[in-house]
Amino acid sequence: MESSTLYIIISAIALIMLGLGLLIGKFTFGKSSKKERELAEIEAQKIISDAKIQSETIKKDKLLEAKEEILKQKTEFGQEVLQKTKMSEQNEQRFRSKEQALNQKMEGFQRKEQELESIKQNLNRQLELLSVKKSELDKVQEEHIQKLEKIARLTESEAREQLIQNLKETARSEAMGYIKEILDEAKIKANKEAKKIVIQTIQRVAAEHAIENSVSVFHIENDDIKGQIIGREGRNIRALEAATGVEIIVDDTPETIVISGFDPVRREIARLALQRLVTDGRIHPARIEESVEKTKKQMEEHIVEIGERTVIELGIHGMHAELIRMVGRMRFRSSYGQNLLQHSKEVANLCSIMAAELGMNPKLAKRAGLLHDIGKVPDEESELSHALLGMKLAEKFNEHPAIINAIGAHHDEVEMMYVISPIVQSCDAISGARPGARREMMQQYLKRLKELENLAMSHDGVEKAYAIQAGRELRVIVEAEKIGDKQAEELSFSLSQKIQNEMTYPGQIKVTVIREKRAVSFAK
Repeated sequence: MESSTLYIIISAIALIMLGLGLLIGKFTFGKSSKKERELAEIEAQKIISDAKIQSETIKKDKLLEAKEEILKQKTEFGQEVLQKTKMSEQNEQRFRSKEQALNQKMEGFQRKEQELESIKQNLNRQLELLSVKKSELDKVQEEHIQKLEKIARLTESEAREQLIQNLKETARSEAMGYIKEILDEAKIKANKEAKKIVIQTIQRVAAEHAIENSVSVFHIENDDIKGQIIGREGRNIRALEAATGVEIIVDDTPETIVISGFDPVRREIARLALQRLVTDGRIHPARIEESVEKTKKQMEEHIVEIGERTVIELGIHGMHAELIRMVGRMRFRSSYGQNLLQHSKEVANLCSIMAAELGMNPKLAKRAGLLHDIGKVPDEESELSHALLGMKLAEKFNEHPAIINAIGAHHDEVEMMYVISPIVQSCDAISGARPGARREMMQQYLKRLKELENLAMSHDGVEKAYAIQAGRELRVIVEAEKIGDKQAEELSFSLSQKIQNEMTYPGQIKVTVIREKRAVSFAK
């Protein structure tokens, strides 16, 4: 295609040159002599012939190049075809070899199948012979048994039963003697060893047993700050009490503010928030709410830090992050007036020592002792007891089955399935039985305050509820969008009647329902 195009171009150039020659000749012929015209014609013919010769030469060269290109492509195509043919032959050869291998395997399988069939037939023949011999042996055995029964005047079943009965009586009498000796010896040793282990365990673990109060004391630099905390007409102190759920007592005690509340977490949040506000110096309701929210987040981080520090201190590894957070929350809970975290750490150490004395796994026992009261610090209230709730939490976070059983069984609410379960129960009793460790009235008091708050929170539209004044006042904060002024009065009366009918308490309880309407806008 390229050669023919080139040839056409060259021919066109030659014709153009020819035409130019003719024009030049014609122009020249009109002005020159005859001789000059002849010379011009000769020159023109020479140019044309040279152009023709040159074009033929170029044409031949291009045809040769085209033929060489075609030959080259033909050669490459032939090589490619040859290579593909060779590859197909190789593939065909591989397929044939694989087919031969498969045929050989099939033949081998057929031979093995024939061998198995022959073995099966031989086994069947042997089984038939064995069944015949067994029937013959049964007949001979039956004849022997009949002869023995005639001699002994007893049937086979009667003789067997008599022999078994004699053996039972002999074994029972001997076993009873051994059992009595073993039990007597075991009781003596067990009581002695148990007392020794318990005494050693108690002596090796010393714990502090300071009963936590229901108040916290906040110290200030001077009494002028008290006025800022109270605010105009007491609005600051009311906002702080509403945000934290505690009672702030500002009296004549110099440089001291008392924070009263049954929940240690709320008291700590109020103390930290008050410290932040006093340091900042800007004390007003909006700033108070902001400071309390920041302090609550800071408190959550502090709780996690306490849990992590506790498990590191006890050498416990691989515990779920949620369980670590619950361990941290124990620091701000009490059990019968005894700090729950201190109690759990003491039980963990007691369990570890007692398990080591008994040759058991001390790490597993320590872990169970730390988590045995985890059901007392749930995120949500539950109808279950703290032992069963703790067992479900441990099961949820993939704790060891022995730990799960020890948590659920330490108050005998489920059956003890592992040896560490009674160890945890014993150590829990040891920790609670120390002089001054627990105070029953404190636990009942806290339980009554918690029930008081839950009673108020069970009503629709209630946002927050706080039991203050040592349980003599219930302060209820409602949502202004859901409850109007008249409904707030009805809620106050309804709660007072419900408390009077369902709860037992000394004196009287004041129910205060607070409804606050806020209008918030932003200037941009």
